[in-house]
Amino acid sequence: MMTNHGNRITQGQFSFLPDLTDAQITRQIEYALKNNWAVGVEYTDDPHPRNTYWEMFGNPMFDLKDAAGILMEVNNCRKAFPSHYVRVTAFDSTQGVESVRMSYIVNRPKKEPGFGLARTEVAGRQVQYRISSYATDKPEGERY
Repeated sequence: MMTNHGNRITQGQFSFLPDLTDAQITRQIEYALKNNWAVGVEYTDDPHPRNTYWEMFGNPMFDLKDAAGILMEVNNCRKAFPSHYVRVTAFDSTQGVESVRMSYIVNRPKKEPGFGLARTEVAGRQVQYRISSYATDKPEGERY
């Protein structure tokens, strides 16, 4: 049975595991490059599960074939946004339509605020649920 290490955001691959080391991230990047997938680095301070469009850190690296260069971009993003979530994504465009093949978080804020669940009773004794990120209680740029 998988466990959630410390109530962390669990989005993407490896999210139930401890943080990946740079060597492990490099191996994942090498795997993506071996499959001719374009690698991108993204960041956000609002990790809501439906927030699928994070901010791009630079351009997607369609023509970069060196894992060390991509890891350098990952580390530059970590330095620029140390209190944000940073993820690596790998896109496969071989079918003519880009689709994500890999996505995993490589940086997290020191304190992850989590999510709240709000219940509302509506007509017919139905209950509706809404999930909201505690991170969005503060304006963008002041969340962590």
